[in-house]
Amino acid sequence: MSVVVETLAKDNNLELLAGKAGLKAQIDEDEISRPGLEFTGFFDFFDNKRLVLIGTKDATFLNTLPEETIRKNVEEIFKKNPPCLVFSGRVDVNPIFIEMAEKYKIAVLRCPLRTTQTSSKLYSYLQDKLAERLSVHGTLLDINGMGTLIIGKSGIGKSETALDLIKRGHQLIADDLVEIIEKEPGNLIGTSPDILKRYMEIRGIGIVDVVTMFGASAYRQRKNIRLVVELQAWDEDKYYDRLGLDELKIKYFNTEIAKVIIPVLPGRTVSLLVESAAMNEKLKLLGHNAAVEFVNKIDAAASKGDK
Repeated sequence: MSVVVETLAKDNNLELLAGKAGLKAQIDEDEISRPGLEFTGFFDFFDNKRLVLIGTKDATFLNTLPEETIRKNVEEIFKKNPPCLVFSGRVDVNPIFIEMAEKYKIAVLRCPLRTTQTSSKLYSYLQDKLAERLSVHGTLLDINGMGTLIIGKSGIGKSETALDLIKRGHQLIADDLVEIIEKEPGNLIGTSPDILKRYMEIRGIGIVDVVTMFGASAYRQRKNIRLVVELQAWDEDKYYDRLGLDELKIKYFNTEIAKVIIPVLPGRTVSLLVESAAMNEKLKLLGHNAAVEFVNKIDAAASKGDK
């Protein structure tokens, strides 16, 4: 995965100061370099794959050095060919950077935000764009704050169930194809490919735009995934947990999340069951496990009976 500098600039409202020829360069790392030590001439740990961010303190320190030293150290940074340099909004850019940007064909950009805000914004952006992605066939919804991924074999009724849930006031994130990224272990984010955003495919009806049909509140861009619900055709020979004590898990990347299997057969309101599963899992995350409490009450009643 990589991000083109020109795309970074466009998506983050960065102003091009110099080095237009470098806009086609690619960024492969989500980390950001702050060249404080490099301005002193220490380059042992400089990573030229990272975007270079220069803030007010860095630039102020640099300008206290002799001009010969400034030129030497700034040119050394450009010689190492980083993907681009970004100045935060309040920095007075030394003309040497403009000169070197044109000489080495490396883009020099400016963000209108302060240094800390710029760093946070660019890091989050790069982390999102460069994170490894996993595509899962299913439908992702926000059900009362619970990111719920519905999976199952083709034709089982995932989209139809999702459509009913949207009518109940819940939000669609992605239908048919869900892109999952792991920002960090324990934090799975689900979103939709750009071309599929807002759209659902309903057999017998075709493609529908949920925003046009149900309003802007029916759709959101992304959501943390907390629960996976697998829809399965009812199998009378299969055992289904009736108490909810069997806690299933599914693993994506390095993160395990809860999984529930819901058997589908005529007469069952699947959307209501998915909604209930999401709310039950939310209660578990809040420390309330109905199944465990129920069993404990039965054990307590049995113990009293023995006495």
